[in-house]
Amino acid sequence: MNLSLAEVVALTGGKILNTAPEVSISGVATLAEACTGEISFLGNEKYFKDFLATKASVVLVPPSLPEYPEGPAFIEVENPSLAFNAVVGHFMKAASDFVPGIAPTAYVDPTAKVNADKVRVGHGAVIEAGAEIGDGCDIAPGCFIGKSAVLGENCKLYANVVVRERCILGNNVVIQPGAVIGSDGFGFLLNKETGRYETVDQVGIVVIGDNVDIGANTTIDRARFGRTIIGEGCKIDNLVQIGHNVVVGKHTVIVSQSGIAGSTTIGDYVTVAAQVGIAGHLKVGDKAVMAARTGVMSDLEGGKVYWGAPAAPFTEARRQFAAIRKLPEAMKEMANLKKQAEEIKALIDQAMADQA
Repeated sequence: MNLSLAEVVALTGGKILNTAPEVSISGVATLAEACTGEISFLGNEKYFKDFLATKASVVLVPPSLPEYPEGPAFIEVENPSLAFNAVVGHFMKAASDFVPGIAPTAYVDPTAKVNADKVRVGHGAVIEAGAEIGDGCDIAPGCFIGKSAVLGENCKLYANVVVRERCILGNNVVIQPGAVIGSDGFGFLLNKETGRYETVDQVGIVVIGDNVDIGANTTIDRARFGRTIIGEGCKIDNLVQIGHNVVVGKHTVIVSQSGIAGSTTIGDYVTVAAQVGIAGHLKVGDKAVMAARTGVMSDLEGGKVYWGAPAAPFTEARRQFAAIRKLPEAMKEMANLKKQAEEIKALIDQAMADQA
């Protein structure tokens, strides 16, 4: 598990800035908490004081810092946070307890394609008929994999994840506890003759690309027909709702408590911040950014930052918000002006009456 200085350099693609004694790195920590034998990183200037006082043996740093403390070895990298993540990944992989095999209380249908020598299936998990599980998959206790569902290689499903029938996951997909892939879309039609809502069958699937991360208790609805698509490299937070027939482009980020209504298309490299609501049948262009609590009710052009409800370009929305905050004071001033005007009118009326 331990890393030498040379191995850290190879792992991060950085370069050593100072001569330091050879060390053995056994763990990772923050600048403030690190001690001898641990590695840390300076990824934000607000932690510069912690950097100057750190006890870490090795620190990953950005180029051209004005000052360095004595003691640690410094490895210069372009992006310290990203480089640190590579080191963390090394320790996580080394500490992994992945041992292939199928737990005795799991149920795997005889027609499912599962290589017990290369897959782990936890207690109480269910894999139904015709499902295909790629090598290296780790399926935690309580998971459900529906009929003819497909998981690519090296997928990680935490406890109680549901992947319903015929849905398809790419390689290296990670799904946190309680998420549901392929639940029925919200489809109901009012029957005017009976006065009741009738369920519209949802017969499509969900397709998830490679290297997608999906947060806890997130739900992604299956298409009414066709496919709900989550593109390669997307990162979806906890408690996100994605409706039927939504298409999310590659490397898009969707943050907690956001909701996307059915048949909307989201472009590549889009950022959907927390508690954003996006109405159905819309299009959001590539690299658009929706700030927290934005309400999207019409198509959005790519490459811009939006805020507010309804969504507006950020600078315009900020002016609107500033104006709204001043509204109570403006209304009070208007009331005073109205009162003054009424008093002046009363004086004029009295003066005209006196002249008559």
